[in-house]
Amino acid sequence: MPLAAAITGTRSTGHRELSWYADMFATYLAPFAVHDARFYIGGATGIDSLSLLWLAGNSEAQITVVVPCTVHDQPAEARQAIAQCRDRIAEIVELGAGQLKTPAYHARNRWMVDHASMVIGFPLEKGAATSGTWQTLEYGASQGKPRLIVPV
Repeated sequence: MPLAAAITGTRSTGHRELSWYADMFATYLAPFAVHDARFYIGGATGIDSLSLLWLAGNSEAQITVVVPCTVHDQPAEARQAIAQCRDRIAEIVELGAGQLKTPAYHARNRWMVDHASMVIGFPLEKGAATSGTWQTLEYGASQGKPRLIVPV
């Protein structure tokens, strides 16, 4: 059975250089990014956009972008990353939430985990354990799914 991984991570990525993230993804995503793998990525800024750009440029894996409302409702940086990678994105799932608030993001994260066989999380190294990234990782744990946690 091909791997299907949900990627979750912080939106706060300005504390590291872009090359640091590229090296980190080469170390922790590349081993899973084989031809028949699928990655579910939220369409937000931070780790979502950075991992989308890296996977689109460095793998043949299938990419599904999942957004809580519509792509149009995402931040400009995220919309730009999606547009830049459009030819590499196999599917965009717009969940159509009425408001872009915390419950919509939680629903998106649960949807991704429900469709994945593992969760790869990139939480802030000194971030709150109640963040959306940690909630997504815990949801994966409650489903009995393996988790790879790489603090950033």
